Amino acid sequence: MITVEERPAGAFENNNQKPTGYGRMLRKEDARFIRGKGRYCDDVQLPGMLHLAILRSPVAHARIVSIDTTAAEAHPKVKAVVTGAMLAEKGLAWMPTLSNDVQAVLATDKVRFQGQEVAFVVAEDRYAARDALELIDVEYDILDPVVDVRTALDPDAPVIRDDLEDKKDNHCFDWETGDAAATEAVFAKADVVVSQDIVYPRVHPAPMETCGSVADYDPVDGKLTLWSTTQAPHAHRTLYALVAGLPEHKIRVISPDVGGGFGGKVPIYPGYVCSIVASLVTGKPVKWMEDRSENLTSTGFARDYIMRGEIAATRDGKILAIRTNVLADHGAFNGVAAPVKYPAGFFGVFTGSYDLEAAYCKMTAVYTNKAPGGVAYACSFRITEAVYLVERIVNCLADELDMDPVELRLKNFIKPEQFPYRTKTGWVYDSGNYEPTMRKAMEIAGYEQLRREQVEKRARGELMGIGVSFFTEAVGAGPRKDMDILGLGMADGCELRVHPTGKAVVRLSVQTQGQGHETTFAQIVAEEIGIPPDDIEVVHGDTDQTPFGLGTYGSRSTPVSGAAAALVARKVRDKARIIASGMLEVSVADLEWEKGSFHVKGDPTKSVTIQDIAMKAHGAGDLPEGVEGGLEAQICYNPENLTYPHGAYICVVDIDPGTAQVKVRRFIAVDDCGTRINPMIIEGQVHGGLTDGVGMALMEMIPFDEGGNCLGGSLMDYLIPTAVEVPDWETGYTVTPSPHHPIGAKGVGESATVGSPPAIVNAVVDALKPFGVRHADMPLTPSRVWDAMRGNPQPPI
Repeated sequence: MITVEERPAGAFENNNQKPTGYGRMLRKEDARFIRGKGRYCDDVQLPGMLHLAILRSPVAHARIVSIDTTAAEAHPKVKAVVTGAMLAEKGLAWMPTLSNDVQAVLATDKVRFQGQEVAFVVAEDRYAARDALELIDVEYDILDPVVDVRTALDPDAPVIRDDLEDKKDNHCFDWETGDAAATEAVFAKADVVVSQDIVYPRVHPAPMETCGSVADYDPVDGKLTLWSTTQAPHAHRTLYALVAGLPEHKIRVISPDVGGGFGGKVPIYPGYVCSIVASLVTGKPVKWMEDRSENLTSTGFARDYIMRGEIAATRDGKILAIRTNVLADHGAFNGVAAPVKYPAGFFGVFTGSYDLEAAYCKMTAVYTNKAPGGVAYACSFRITEAVYLVERIVNCLADELDMDPVELRLKNFIKPEQFPYRTKTGWVYDSGNYEPTMRKAMEIAGYEQLRREQVEKRARGELMGIGVSFFTEAVGAGPRKDMDILGLGMADGCELRVHPTGKAVVRLSVQTQGQGHETTFAQIVAEEIGIPPDDIEVVHGDTDQTPFGLGTYGSRSTPVSGAAAALVARKVRDKARIIASGMLEVSVADLEWEKGSFHVKGDPTKSVTIQDIAMKAHGAGDLPEGVEGGLEAQICYNPENLTYPHGAYICVVDIDPGTAQVKVRRFIAVDDCGTRINPMIIEGQVHGGLTDGVGMALMEMIPFDEGGNCLGGSLMDYLIPTAVEVPDWETGYTVTPSPHHPIGAKGVGESATVGSPPAIVNAVVDALKPFGVRHADMPLTPSRVWDAMRGNPQPPI
């Protein structure tokens, strides 16, 4: 790993220095993880616990004629066998999704994708439960599946969602943004119009830990405790209350250490509900953990967009307008958690980082016989697809104009003085300074030298490509006036309590899956009140212990909960100031704050530390009039706007002309996420996202055959990158704070996943320019690159 950056203020060089705010700091949570002391869902063991296994459909589309559970029920270790018909009797066969659709918990009338849940078995151990699945006899009446999204709306296409009232086709929703007429007028006057069909294939988050839950219903007090692999404990609790009919205060959702989520653990999967039902039925705690094949074939997918992008420009390279038509495959149920006002998520930022006269997008989403799609896989609700579209068609325009792709971007960037900038699709970018970010990436890469090297290599018949991408990302979902999930506002709560000895506890509504929350949020609070991060405990992932909030996804932790943590700390500091004024016998106005203490203006020797104040707040004696005892506060933060981080990426690839193998030789990533809290954590997030991008661009895809069979159901079939496939990352940064965020932070967790695929694809297409290739669809496997080199590039689906 190569990192190019200056050491930020507050950084420290060795472990003897104790930072009290922003800067490099080893992650607090790593001590337990590297010692194997993490506690994951599958580590939960309860007395008398039973195990659940789910029978899944082997076919993509079929009527259920009959289900015979007699043999399974006779198994000596089986405690219960439950079918969809049994759930229907209790009104539990269907559940709402987080996108205002409904999904079958267990299939009742028919199955709608391969891997759909049909029945479940509860047994004394997981092996007996799995064995008993083989004893259930299901008779299916096979129906023709709808696999190709392009034929899903054909008049003769089988209707998948006939459970919906008066449903006569496979239409899911339509959505449009921008001004169609104004965009058409701009296209009509343009010197140059370039169009390109672009496919972003279906991919999967594939976290190290699969999904699972442990449900424990206590019939005595009517309390349900659920340990679950969820990124949004509070939202899940509300939905379980709606489905199971239990009082919400009687449901406790605990999300322990989560082994990766990437958006795939936002939805509520039937397995979670099945474990709850099983505990209600048996009166025992019940564990469900899926295996890798179940995870890949039945949990939420991402992407699966077929896009036609068009770009209009002048002959000298001024981009005038962009428009696109999108066909989106949402699988059998629309299960993604997306802000309801925006069913297509934040695809509206498809205009990218460019100052345009007009833009227009029309999207049609359809149902198919595939597992539910639309998961916000490290992409802030469809921003990855939006950025991929704009950065590919901008490169196509550069090719058409025979202009350097960096020069074209620099010519069309939104200028610093234009911020806050309202796009032609209605989004308001809070701040940005794009040119310095692009030029820093060029400087690190040695861009001009790379282009000279490319010319020399092409003269020798070598295939070297240089790809550029630039992105603006919308993260931090809220604000609640515009965005909600199932009617729940996307504000986040935060509580801070300082104990008498000066140690503190901060309670958050977001849930970590490896992003370093326990360190980052401790640093934010430390920066505001001066208590060392090691003295601040961060509590999350337990609905009984934390305030309400909508969870972690869409890179919203720092933009929303980070703001809440800063503001709640300031509330505590304001109270501490009043107490300090009494202790020092001066007015509040006569006090000055220096991180960790208040002192009298003009006399720094008269001071009290935050620890002194905490003891006074809890101790004997009088406090200033109107001040209650204790030193604590709580807040519910409703963001004013989204935040808009940006970045410039440059990728260098070499392609073996004999095997068509693509090697990513160099990758330069310069990110601007506003105020930087812990550079080490930022680098880790960027490295992970860049690796994700290599996988998506070069190897990852979930394909289906004509019968609807998932062909990516194992890690032998669904390839993910390792250290062998990635280069040493070269990273840098610029800082453009968000003007409305309390600490100016914008978020970075998903930026690299957004920006890296177009940079890699642009590099591969650039390398193939001698073959006349203008576009090739992901994943760019050797066979697909070989086809492109021979003038026959194949779409992935």
